[in-house]
Amino acid sequence: MAHAIVIGSGIAGIATSLRLRKKGYAVTVMEANPYPGGKLHAMENNGYRFDLGPSLFTMPHLVTELFELFDVRPEPYFSYSRKETVCNYFWNDGTQFTVNSDMDTFVKDASKAFGTSQKSLKEYLKQNRKKYELTAPLFLEKSLHKVSSYISKDTIKAVYQLGKLDINTSLDKVNKTFFEHPKLVQLFNRYATYNGSSPFKTPGIMSMIPHLEMHYGTYFPKGGMHTIATSLYHLAVSQGVRFNFNSKVLRINVSRGKAGGVESPSGFHKADLVVSNMDVYPTYKNLLPEQKQPKRVLQQERSSSALIFYWGISRSFPELDLHNIFFSNSYFQEFKAIFKDRTLCEDPTVYINVTSKEQLSDAPKGHENWFVMINAPGDYGQDWDSLKKKARRWILEKLSARLQVDLESLITVEHVLDPIGIESNTSSYRGALYGAASNSKFAAFLRHPNFTSSIKNLFFCGGSVHPGGGIPLCLLSAKIVGDMAPKPLSHA
Repeated sequence: MAHAIVIGSGIAGIATSLRLRKKGYAVTVMEANPYPGGKLHAMENNGYRFDLGPSLFTMPHLVTELFELFDVRPEPYFSYSRKETVCNYFWNDGTQFTVNSDMDTFVKDASKAFGTSQKSLKEYLKQNRKKYELTAPLFLEKSLHKVSSYISKDTIKAVYQLGKLDINTSLDKVNKTFFEHPKLVQLFNRYATYNGSSPFKTPGIMSMIPHLEMHYGTYFPKGGMHTIATSLYHLAVSQGVRFNFNSKVLRINVSRGKAGGVESPSGFHKADLVVSNMDVYPTYKNLLPEQKQPKRVLQQERSSSALIFYWGISRSFPELDLHNIFFSNSYFQEFKAIFKDRTLCEDPTVYINVTSKEQLSDAPKGHENWFVMINAPGDYGQDWDSLKKKARRWILEKLSARLQVDLESLITVEHVLDPIGIESNTSSYRGALYGAASNSKFAAFLRHPNFTSSIKNLFFCGGSVHPGGGIPLCLLSAKIVGDMAPKPLSHA
């Protein structure tokens, strides 16, 4: 049986292992850490459980379809519930707004709260949906780097309507075209952070991102976000995929322009096909140092990173839900600090995720587990010890004032993760959460493809390659690799 090796057990790596297994490969996943999941990891501390990585779950069908590939019911492994409240938004002046998952309710609520016509809101959401429907078949579900992707009715249809995609203007300008209220513009500008970019630079086509959240809904997986990875891991094991943990890959073996296996401290591991789920930058720099480097791709601006405080809080806050945003007064200054000055803003936008709202066992009774995150630049040698202290003070002052409480006195446990830690734990270059940033209309085309024309039988999946970062796109990258990989030849 033909053998495939997947480097890394992030969500894309596990999903790729399943798709290759279904295709007929014997699959081994090599993972440097002692656990599967990559960024989708968790920790427990004194009665609190925290998801360490991604906290937003949308498009659950991309997970459940992996179970369906093997005619396995997802429920014994994985289940989830849809959220009625998408997110609670808070501003420094006391304004609060809740986004309801029902589209009509959201339109009515937003129209009333921000003095915007329902017609403008409906038209904006309609255009977002159209952008997604026009571009998803090309930009998200296929390789942008194969000629065959462009020879289709879907592509021709998208090309004829390029003017409607807002590629030549920024997300911020698109939002200001529709809405006058600065708070509503800021609310929709926030979606640039879903791929680690700036709303003042990323193209207006990114307004399709709120469509994914508002149309498909937001969900909470039973047991927390970590169970998305662990459930697929258990499915993969049940289907015969082998996982080698604490097995750092040192080199990808390339001979005569063809990948033939990998080197690890335990020796050489032969393979007919190799897939890297590792960030594309260290893949080339560390695993393929003697191969021609795709300089233009590797020199791309990196996405934002994050500074995360995991706090056990000794009381409950009924005004909070699963997802909560406390906006800065100036989004422009915040993103200038991150992408131009490579530092933190003194008035950062703060995201709080509280899974104990859904999973009571995630915190002691009467307490809450807070995942408190601010957007941050990647690691370029800043003094992170100093920045963390400043950020902690700014966040505590901001939240204490807005929630009218002495928040620091309620913190019972604390764990901190900065860009250095993110890179150390996940090999994400500079701690970037989404690989390359999307601060250019050409970003989608410059992102590394899921294959390389210079090395046969070598493929790439995960957030640093096409189609991008975030759980849905990582799962789509696995699907693209699964479709692209050659059908295995039987070995005697």
